[in-house]
Amino acid sequence: MKALDRLLPLIQNETLKIWKKKRFFVIVLVLMIIIPIFTYAQHRIDETNKKNFKDWRNELVQQISEYQNTLSSDRIPEEWKRSRRIAVQQLQYYLDHDVNPNSPDGVTFTRSFLSNAVTLFFPLLVLALASDLVSGERTSGTIKMLLTRPVRRWKILFSKLVALSFYVSLTVVVSAVLCYLISGAVFGYNGWGMPVFTGFVIHGSSVESGFAHAIPQGLYLLMEAGLIWVSAMTVALLALMVSVLVRSTAASIVAMMAAVISGTILSNMASSWQSAKFIFSVNLQLTNYLAGSPPITGMTLGFSLVILACWGITSLIVSFFVFTKQDILN
Repeated sequence: MKALDRLLPLIQNETLKIWKKKRFFVIVLVLMIIIPIFTYAQHRIDETNKKNFKDWRNELVQQISEYQNTLSSDRIPEEWKRSRRIAVQQLQYYLDHDVNPNSPDGVTFTRSFLSNAVTLFFPLLVLALASDLVSGERTSGTIKMLLTRPVRRWKILFSKLVALSFYVSLTVVVSAVLCYLISGAVFGYNGWGMPVFTGFVIHGSSVESGFAHAIPQGLYLLMEAGLIWVSAMTVALLALMVSVLVRSTAASIVAMMAAVISGTILSNMASSWQSAKFIFSVNLQLTNYLAGSPPITGMTLGFSLVILACWGITSLIVSFFVFTKQDILN
């Protein structure tokens, strides 16, 4: 209890530090600008679809036909053809089971937005919080004042970690809530009970639907948010490590942004490079597993979770070891 009583003031202090930097307010502002733009774009797409297709089934049939036409072209890379074959089989599955996968409602829009944001948008939001957590205090000189207090160094870093985890969790929750509230004002707030199919198993260029089953879209959204939190926390732990290792705030931010952005580009080219599956950025696309689409053939959700856990744990070990041993005061 005494140890907890000593840690609580440190955690409160670190939480207030992040709050006073107003980084989280910037994140909320970015969300309130971007989400309405995407909502309007989706609304325009739905209006166009209503004009061209009286029934969503016709839209799916047209989309399947377009994908099949691209498969006959010799100019399209085999990797793209593979993704098109998978998409055709999944769309056909929805068509056979009379389920509209693009039903215009607030929950569907939120699910789609979160899924598309997991690999780049959310990591960049996390970097806004975590990249200068330690290096920023070195630049300003406040870290020297903090370390002169009779407090163990590991407790100081642990308090920063707890505060960071809180804001990462809050970012995921606020993103989902704002997305649902804003998009729901246009598309409606229904869709929680709409069936969504998951459990597809991909073997090469074919999709096995024997394990596919329907779950309520609300449950699917919660599962998706949980996987996004895991990806975001992995990026946060890596950013914390870089912030400990690099003394400059600018260098810390640039290093992590380069890693995330280059990793996102690499993940689109990694299907022919099997060793890429051990890179953390390739495994950030956890939500794709719900739709049965692994980044590299043969990868599973369990494998990606283990890889991200290894990266996260290694980052924590390095962060605490370096922070407790290095000479920061000079």
